Amino acid sequence: MSEPVQTPQTFPTRIFSGIQPSGGLTLGNYLGALKRFVQKQDEGIETVYCLVDMHAITVWQDPARLRQQTREAAAGFIAAGIDPKRSILFNQSQVTAHAELAWIFNCVARMGWMSRMTQWKDKTAGKNAETESLGLFAYPSLMAADILAYKATHVPVGEDQKQHLELCRDIAMKFNHDYKINFFPITEPVIEGAATRVMSLRDGTKKMSKSDPSDQSRINLTDDADTIAKKFRKAKTDPEPLPDTIDGLKDRPDARNLVNIYAALADMAPEAVITQYAGAQFGTFKPALADLAVAKLSPITTEMSRLMQDPAEIDRILGEGADRADAIARPIVDQVYDIVGMIRSRHV
Repeated sequence: MSEPVQTPQTFPTRIFSGIQPSGGLTLGNYLGALKRFVQKQDEGIETVYCLVDMHAITVWQDPARLRQQTREAAAGFIAAGIDPKRSILFNQSQVTAHAELAWIFNCVARMGWMSRMTQWKDKTAGKNAETESLGLFAYPSLMAADILAYKATHVPVGEDQKQHLELCRDIAMKFNHDYKINFFPITEPVIEGAATRVMSLRDGTKKMSKSDPSDQSRINLTDDADTIAKKFRKAKTDPEPLPDTIDGLKDRPDARNLVNIYAALADMAPEAVITQYAGAQFGTFKPALADLAVAKLSPITTEMSRLMQDPAEIDRILGEGADRADAIARPIVDQVYDIVGMIRSRHV
C-alpha cells in the first residue's frame, strides 16, 4: 500500500455521543443528553448516537439484564424524539471498528494519561485498584475510538465527561503528530443548557445516578406520574424561600438543583425561573416542578412502554443503525491500519 500523504483535511460537522445502557435512563440522562441530542438532530447536523454496551461491561453486567437495558435505552432515545431515519442509532458492540480503533489508541495513549483521569480515581478510591478490570482503566481510550471512528467534530457531553474528551483530543493530536498526517479532527465538546449536570434529589452536591442505592434520589424515565410527583415533593431542600436573584442560590445546592431542573424542562434560563418564583416557599415551587416534570416526561414513559412491547423491532432499528454506522467507520479504520503500516490484503 502507498505511504500516507500529508494533505490538509476539512472535516464535515458530525456529532457523536453515547450513553451506557447499564441501569435505567434517568431525568439526568434526559436533560443532560437526550433532550440535547434531539435538538442537534433537529438542527440538521449529521448525528450519530450510540448505546455503549462495550463500556458497560468494564464492570460486570448480568447478560440478560444488559440486553434488556440496551433495548430500553434505545426505546428511551426514540421516545424522547430521536428519529432513527434522521439520526444513526445503534449499540456499540455491533460495529467492530470501535474495538479495532481502541487497540490502536491503546498504543498511542500513555499510562500516565489514563492514571490521571478523575473518574478512574473516583471509581477506585478506597479500593485496591489492581482488582479493577483493565477495561475500566482503558475506558477513555475506547471513548476516543467511539468518537474518532466517525471523525466526529463535536460531542455533547456533561461536565463530568469533559476530561475524557480532552484525552480524546490528546490522542488525536498525538496520532496526527506521530504519523505526520492531519487525519483526525480535534473534537470540540458541546457543553450547554441549564441542566447539563443534574444532581441527586437527596443530595444536591452529588450527580443524579442510576447506580445510587436510593431510588428516591432520581427520576427514572420509567416512573409513572404519581411516582414522579412524590419524588419531587420529597426532594431535599432547605427552609429558606427562593431568592430574588440567581446569586442567592450560590451556597444552596439542593435549591439550585431544583431550579436548574425546572429551567431545563421549561426551556427557560434559571434567572427567569428565579424571577417567576422569587420569594416562593418550596411548598409552592416543588408541586409546580412536579406538574411540569409529569407533563414533559409522561409522554416519553408511555411511548417507551409501547416500544418495549416489540423488542424485535428495536433490534431491527439498532441493526439498521449499526449498518449505517459501519459504512462510515469501516473506511476510516481501514485508513488507520494503512497509516500505521499494517498489511490488509483482505477484510477480516
